[in-house]
Amino acid sequence: MKTAVIVFPGSNRDRDMFHALELISGTRPESVWHTEATLPDVDLVVVPGGFSYGDYLRSGAIAARSPILKDLVAKANSGVSVLGVCNGFQILTEAGLLPGALMRNAGLTFVCREVMMETVNTATRFSKKFEKGQVWRCPVAHHDGNYFADAETLKQVEDNGQVVFRYANGTNPNGSINDIAGVMNAKGNVLGMMPHPENLVEPLHGGLDGRTLFESVLDAA
Repeated sequence: MKTAVIVFPGSNRDRDMFHALELISGTRPESVWHTEATLPDVDLVVVPGGFSYGDYLRSGAIAARSPILKDLVAKANSGVSVLGVCNGFQILTEAGLLPGALMRNAGLTFVCREVMMETVNTATRFSKKFEKGQVWRCPVAHHDGNYFADAETLKQVEDNGQVVFRYANGTNPNGSINDIAGVMNAKGNVLGMMPHPENLVEPLHGGLDGRTLFESVLDAA
C-alpha cells in the first residue's frame, strides 16, 4: 500500500504518522512538502497534526492555501483516500473537503489527554474493521477542536451517516456538537478527526486501539 504524508511549516505529528503508517503497512510513506505542486501516485494521503503556520489567522486556514492543496483536492475528488488528523482535520475543513468547522475548545484551553471514542459507522473504508458501537481509547492534543456545523449541514451529515466517530462516556474534550470526533465527506473517501490514532498503535504507546483505523483504510487502499 502506497501512502504519502503532507508536511507544512509547524507540523509536529508528521513523524508519528510516518512511523504508524510504516509499522502497519510495511512501507515507508512518501514525504510531500507543502510547496510541491503534485502528489505522488499513492493510495492514501495523510494531512497530519501540528500547528501549521503557528495557527495564525485560523487553524489550518493558511495551510489550506498551500500549492499542494490544489492537487490534494483533485486527488480527493477522484476518489483517493485522504485522512486529516487534528490540524489536518482543520486544514481539510478550511479547504472545503469536509463539512463544518473547528472552533476554539469550549473551555478556551489547550487539551492534552486520552478520550474514549465510539465507532458509529462501520460501513466506511476508514472504520470497516471496527465493531459498530465499539468504544476505544485515543489521545487528543488541541486548542481548536470544537466541531461545529449549522443546523442544515449538521442534519445532512447525520442523515447521510457521515459521522464516523463520536466522543464517548462523557469524554468530549472540546464541546463538539453532537460529540462529533470524526466526520467524512459525502463520497466517503475523506475523513477528518481531532484525536490522534497514530499515537496508540504499539505497546510502547500503552495500547493498540489506534491500529484498527489504519488497518481498515490500508486494507481498503
